[in-house]
Amino acid sequence: MLKIDRITSDPNVMSGEACIRDMRITVSIVLNLLATGLNKEQIIDLYPCLESEDIDQCLNYAAYLAEEQLFTI
Repeated sequence: MLKIDRITSDPNVMSGEACIRDMRITVSIVLNLLATGLNKEQIIDLYPCLESEDIDQCLNYAAYLAEEQLFTI
């Protein structure tokens, strides 16, 4: 089972976007940084309040959302 305890969503923080530990750092920001080629250490240098586990969980969360279920009738 997927453990998602570092990803939060609060309508009062970033309009309810998925964020990391109620901070104003969205999952999409982290994923975009990874997509542009930055590694964990570089991202943590940019956002010192992040931890390695936060970035791992962003990837797990994205993978979970991207899972496809094929239903046949």
